[in-house]
Amino acid sequence: EKGSLVPRISAGPDLHQIVMGSEGTLGVITEVVLKVRALPPARAYGSVLFPNFESGVAFMREVARRRAAPASIRLVDNEQFQFGLALKPGGASAFTLAFDAAKKFYVTKIKGFEPTKMCVATLLFEGDADTVKRQQAEVFAIAAQFRGMNAGPDNGFRGYFLTYVIAYLRDFGFNYNFIAESFETSITWDAVLPMCEGVKRRIFESCAAHGVKSTPFVSCRVTQTYDCGAAVYFYFGFEHAELKDPVGAFTAVENDARDEIMAHGGSISHHHGVGKHRRQWMQETVSATGVHLLKGIKDTLDPQNVFGNGNLIPS
Repeated sequence: EKGSLVPRISAGPDLHQIVMGSEGTLGVITEVVLKVRALPPARAYGSVLFPNFESGVAFMREVARRRAAPASIRLVDNEQFQFGLALKPGGASAFTLAFDAAKKFYVTKIKGFEPTKMCVATLLFEGDADTVKRQQAEVFAIAAQFRGMNAGPDNGFRGYFLTYVIAYLRDFGFNYNFIAESFETSITWDAVLPMCEGVKRRIFESCAAHGVKSTPFVSCRVTQTYDCGAAVYFYFGFEHAELKDPVGAFTAVENDARDEIMAHGGSISHHHGVGKHRRQWMQETVSATGVHLLKGIKDTLDPQNVFGNGNLIPS
């Protein structure tokens, strides 16, 4: 237990974080103290359409550099953008269809955005009314520097809705011989684009090498921004009716993708953790000395291996 509840303390290495980050290998959490914040009085969604993923990443990096990020800002690539469009509800009126057609004509013909390259950033602004207006003005001004077009609040809301339902879509796909999952990483800004391109290419190559006959679905999105880098999510899946061991093939493909991430300087995980699935990259991440240190802490705090779930390092 902590000896005091203070906003900051200098007392050597943070032992509490060692326990908190141990993924159940050193104990279980039985009691917590929560910080409660008041709900913001104003909230607004937004979205920005970009001609390509490169422009979108440059926008995200500039927002991070200026520390102008709103409550949430995410950039989805063209594959995920098209996927979201396919999920839009039908039954629109003739007026709505005509209006959508006019917007599409303006974007593709007047602005010159290519449907197979454009991507979108979804935004969520929170705070008091004046703060929200100020944030909106600053973010949309930055977007304009990278050919970004204000795509309205409705598309922003739908973008976040897609995030919520994608796990249910994954489970729905299982009923139709489609296996899919997500994985994530963090990486420096200069490596975001080459890493995304490399991982996508690696997944396609690995799927072919492991007998996947159909074209896999592969997409990514930038989900969190930091001064020196970003968090990136990948989604991939494939039809597996002809595979004898679809789980084995999927695991092998995802492992190849993680190797590619690590080769570009990405992290073992941004927030999902290590568990058993990513344990093989721990020594590359923290060094042999780091693994030895973790084993030493484990032997000291849990010599009988009561909490022997095998996460992080072999039990």
